[in-house]
Amino acid sequence: MTAAKHTDESFNMKSFTGTQGTAFEALLARRSHSKVTGDAPQHDEIARLLSAMTSIADHSGLHPWRVIEIRGTSREQLGRALAKANGTSKEKGISKATRAPLILAVIASPKKSKKVPYWEQEAVATGVAHALGLLLHEAGWGTMWRTGHAARHRTVRRAMGLEKREQLVAWLYVGGIPERDAKPKPRKPLDLKRHLSEL
Repeated sequence: MTAAKHTDESFNMKSFTGTQGTAFEALLARRSHSKVTGDAPQHDEIARLLSAMTSIADHSGLHPWRVIEIRGTSREQLGRALAKANGTSKEKGISKATRAPLILAVIASPKKSKKVPYWEQEAVATGVAHALGLLLHEAGWGTMWRTGHAARHRTVRRAMGLEKREQLVAWLYVGGIPERDAKPKPRKPLDLKRHLSEL
């Protein structure tokens, strides 16, 4: 492979002169929020955002994913499972699970298919997690994608009611954006010679 030819070694948003569509601008503006307020989107808003997932690249249109809303005391149930999986105190586990008023668990829920292997179906679920996080941020909500070794521990799987072939791909912690974080996050320019090449 040879590196693609570029006039600049890196991409800088300020020097970009092309047409910036809504998706482009939303992606550039997206950032993670490790701390959020107690506000959270309601079920109807989540449902509306998920309705856009019909456009996610999905071989054979299997829709091999689902999303679980975790709110209120259900977060404590998850926290106790995290504590057991990580070998920590219940208090610490519950503290981790209650850092946001809403957790959206994005699940890879594979369907039987002779054409589409499991890894490809899990990739669809991962695409849903990315797109949902982007839409939430665009709607004014702070999110943080969390996983970790406990994500696929049997105790955690049982607490979330996962079926045998299902796997968690993301916990999206969702809440309001604190005033101090309501600004763009500076990012280093992307080195395109490293990430873009030609065959």
